[in-house]
Amino acid sequence: MEQNDVQEPGASGSRRSRWARAGLAGLSGLIAGFCALAVAELVSAVVRPEAGPVVAVGGAVIDRTPAVVKDFAVRHFGTADKLVLELGILALLAVFAVAIGLLALRHRLLGSAAVLVFGVVGAVAAVGRPEGSPADALPSVMGAVLAAGVLYLLVGRLGPVLRPSPAAGARDGQRDGTFDRRGFVIAATAAAAVSAGAGFLGRRLTSVVQAGATASRHDLVLPVPDSPAPAVPPGADLRIPGLSSFITPNKSFYRVDTALVVPRINADSWLLRIHGKGVTRPLALSFQDLLKREIIERDITLACVSNEVGGPYVGNARWIGVRLADLLREAGVRPPSQGGPADQIVARSVDGMTIGTPVETVMDGRDAILALGMNGEPLPFAHGFPVRMVVPGLYGYVSACKWIKDIELTTFASYDAYWVRSGWSQQAPVKTESRIDTPRPFASPKPGIVPVAGVAWAQHRGISRVEVRVDGGPWHRARLAAEDSRDTWRTWVWEWPATSGNHTLEVRATDGTGATQTGERVGTVPDGATGWHSVVVDVS
Repeated sequence: MEQNDVQEPGASGSRRSRWARAGLAGLSGLIAGFCALAVAELVSAVVRPEAGPVVAVGGAVIDRTPAVVKDFAVRHFGTADKLVLELGILALLAVFAVAIGLLALRHRLLGSAAVLVFGVVGAVAAVGRPEGSPADALPSVMGAVLAAGVLYLLVGRLGPVLRPSPAAGARDGQRDGTFDRRGFVIAATAAAAVSAGAGFLGRRLTSVVQAGATASRHDLVLPVPDSPAPAVPPGADLRIPGLSSFITPNKSFYRVDTALVVPRINADSWLLRIHGKGVTRPLALSFQDLLKREIIERDITLACVSNEVGGPYVGNARWIGVRLADLLREAGVRPPSQGGPADQIVARSVDGMTIGTPVETVMDGRDAILALGMNGEPLPFAHGFPVRMVVPGLYGYVSACKWIKDIELTTFASYDAYWVRSGWSQQAPVKTESRIDTPRPFASPKPGIVPVAGVAWAQHRGISRVEVRVDGGPWHRARLAAEDSRDTWRTWVWEWPATSGNHTLEVRATDGTGATQTGERVGTVPDGATGWHSVVVDVS
């Protein structure tokens, strides 16, 4: 019988002692869990950061989450959705760790074995990721094995102590309610300290591994484009307080993806493969190979399909890169309209993401590019360094692959990319949308002339008209800012003669084809939201 399985006599098993032992058993579970994560972080620094159990399990959760739930998370948590998920996973792990510690207090071996089960879960999640490999199981497995040993050791210090009876020898002693407090404190402190050291070392090793990627970005000097973007026309930015700037700064540009750990790739070792159906000359291109080709610079607005009506997940930037269509033609690719057998480009990211883009769209003459730079600097890591796709006129989930490493030509009939498997449409051109930036919802402007201003977009079709109405009345034509190109958004303003009271402002846009934005409210799934953005204000 194990030491801590022996029943304590009533006199010794006081309620206070039982609560103390239970509390320390829960603490033992937490320390073991901390050990597992710290050791896993150290091992994943050698394997790859994405193989860590929290990241792997988080990725598996994202992969299996219904589209509606993902959309809810993006809309309500924005770029913090990944942090919320990670904190949720850590909170659940903490609860399970305490429970396992309490289990180990009664069944020491069974509790320690339960830790190994969680290690198996993490290992399966890591290996099962799209980019997973057998080596990715190591962080979870090694972390769990060491954590099981730590838990077994700590709980062993919580067993009742054998004390000799006053009238007999040690062999005739009794077990009382006390336990080896000093031994537990020493063991727990040592385990926590060693775990903290392992975690710190793991962080340091990861930083060293990633230093090459950071240096390659820092040392990169973007080339002068062979085809520079035209200067932004005077008047394209209305510069009205509260109105979005025409060019969205990199630090303010929206980020929506599934990467719990932002990949950091060394541009010097980066390689892109172009292969697949209809490719007669497969290509393997390094970053330097791209720099030797014709470099173009264009202003292009990107929008996320999860952007609800009036939402923030749209931005405009100046991109520099290589025309994707030129590379496809170099590989022998022909669009379907010219007899090519492939109608889908499947772009693969280093984190396993797959994005499906119509071949015809990329090769129809628009400035679809493999971008190297954003707003005058190399791509930020969070936005795809060293190379990402940018295709004007399509929502990001079918065009804007970040951290790209592979392009395969295939068909929509034979392959569903990541988001399509999650319930989104295969093809998703950007819908005509508009947004009121100022006044903000529930603002209290003074009576008189109030500028109502915002942005409108319909990439690759352009915006020809924006109209605003008050309280369901007649539509009033807003003044449009100068157009940069049909691939960018346009700012607009309407001078509203505001009167006292509560009012509802609505906006709608008409694109370059003459199609006016619909007022029918539809959610973001499966191919983007529709409806007029409205703002309620109180003029007083």
